[in-house]
Amino acid sequence: METGNLSHHISRQFNEELEAIRNKVLTMGGLVEEQIEHAIAALVSGDVEQAEGVISRDHQVNAYEVAIDEESIHILARRQPAAGDLRLIVAVIKTITDLERIGDQAEKIARMAIHLADMERPKNQYSELQHLGNQVRKMLRGALDAFARMDAEAAVDVAKEDLKVDAEYDGIMRQMITFMMEDPRNVRRTLDTMWSARALERIGDHSRNICEYVIYLVKGKDVRHISLEEMSQLSR
Repeated sequence: METGNLSHHISRQFNEELEAIRNKVLTMGGLVEEQIEHAIAALVSGDVEQAEGVISRDHQVNAYEVAIDEESIHILARRQPAAGDLRLIVAVIKTITDLERIGDQAEKIARMAIHLADMERPKNQYSELQHLGNQVRKMLRGALDAFARMDAEAAVDVAKEDLKVDAEYDGIMRQMITFMMEDPRNVRRTLDTMWSARALERIGDHSRNICEYVIYLVKGKDVRHISLEEMSQLSR
């Protein structure tokens, strides 16, 4: 991780507190990414034990959110940060909220994996979900990397990937609706597949949110609810 972008203070301890909290966000992000990977693998393979492992580890993600949130509040109270330091704390609080929600989506996928394990598997072995899952995992990894390097331009590049995720999700939904119309016997399996795809699409949305927080952190601009083109201009 690059540390040169962090503000330097008379208090060495303050610097260490800021760096420590940023490292904890990245650790939480790594755990969430692992949860996504295992949930998708469980769904594709029909591995109930692996899916149950994802569900049982969700409390760890929640615990990280609570701990980092409390530490952030303590820093706000003790240090009363301003400018870039205040933006860092705000970005941290917002980022861990999205990471916790991504963890919830991974848990949903794991629960769908358990449901689907008892059903006849499709010929493609849920390859469409695996591909979409790889896309959103790549987005999350890129968002966390941009956060670690405080790289606004990289954050914009990752945010643009959400358009591809949305397009792929729409394609899966159209395909699933066609399957249900052709063979009503597959309705339950198809609905679970659709819910899984929806969870993956939401992970892409949350990853884009993290990218927006990175731009806010680096540039001091709130880029929510603006176009990607405007976001790109502000990031330069």
